Amino acid sequence: MIGEDPRRDPALVAALRRIAPGTELRHGIDDIIKGHLGALIVIGEPSELQFLFSGGLQLDHPFSAQFLYELAKMDGAIILNASATRIVSANVQLMPDPTIASSETGTRHRTAERVAKQTGALVISISQARDTVSLYLQSLRYQLDSIADVLAKTNQAVATLETYRNRLDQVSNRLTALEFQNAVTLDDVLVVVQRAEMATRMGGEIERNVTELGREGRLIDMQLTELMEDVPRDRLNLVRDYLTDGAATAEATLARFAGLPYRRLLDFSELAEVLGYGAVNPLDQAVTPRGYRALSRVPRLSDDLVTTVVAAFANLDQLVRAPLRELEALDGVGPAQAREIREGLRRLQEHNLMDRYLQM
Repeated sequence: MIGEDPRRDPALVAALRRIAPGTELRHGIDDIIKGHLGALIVIGEPSELQFLFSGGLQLDHPFSAQFLYELAKMDGAIILNASATRIVSANVQLMPDPTIASSETGTRHRTAERVAKQTGALVISISQARDTVSLYLQSLRYQLDSIADVLAKTNQAVATLETYRNRLDQVSNRLTALEFQNAVTLDDVLVVVQRAEMATRMGGEIERNVTELGREGRLIDMQLTELMEDVPRDRLNLVRDYLTDGAATAEATLARFAGLPYRRLLDFSELAEVLGYGAVNPLDQAVTPRGYRALSRVPRLSDDLVTTVVAAFANLDQLVRAPLRELEALDGVGPAQAREIREGLRRLQEHNLMDRYLQM
């Protein structure tokens, strides 16, 4: 369900990006782990954190991984400035509010959690006993997995996304063929909605993993870009085509889909309700596309021009049947673009009908 992965929080994603493999800070953290040392690192504005400090060494030294490692040999916390470009203090005793609730048992982790909750600073706790790294940010706690484990999980997720994308392409092409035959039911639409949402969620998980992997995830990031190509645009145009009149905006509808727990995503009645349809049988409910999906696949048509063309016709069927002179008369559409629209829709219709019959 949504909310189970704390990396959905943008602030935590930004924090993970700062300590991802390839960064100088991560180099220092890795050196501390290899040296079987523990550490408590606080990243924030020093003037806003000083009320927590007791003792320590005032340094104001440029950050380096080697210097961070050497300072970790001392017992106290290490304080970095908000940009993590300078080591402000070391061997500092932190005194957060002891009344702040903490679920941690170890002294270092309990202090880290309380400092993060009290100040909003990013706190990194490195366990000497277990060689683990935990991040604390406000009320969030996230423990880093090993790079090997994250890579293994991400490669599995990529394989799943490939399956999702193949299925999405199949049902999407089938829907396009049905649109040109004026034979779409709500069930045909909901299948595509469901598959697009599933692919989007898997893509989001991989994207968060890539952030955590840093430079180790570059090849996976390239795969993700290719697999998710056009999916966001197609999802938006799908909703624009079939959202009922008077319902929420397409963007708000997509947000509602994203907020559905996985079990509810499998329920077509839930998806139909989000699109603004009542208690109907999706198999019996005929629907008609406005034309956003089809026009978005015609080359060299801007989003504004697509919106203009869709607004001039009641649905895709009327658009396909419109005489060329009607297209030429639209604002911003000249003879050349009118012919491109006509030929583009014809090629799309022939291509999708051919694919459908080949798959039968």
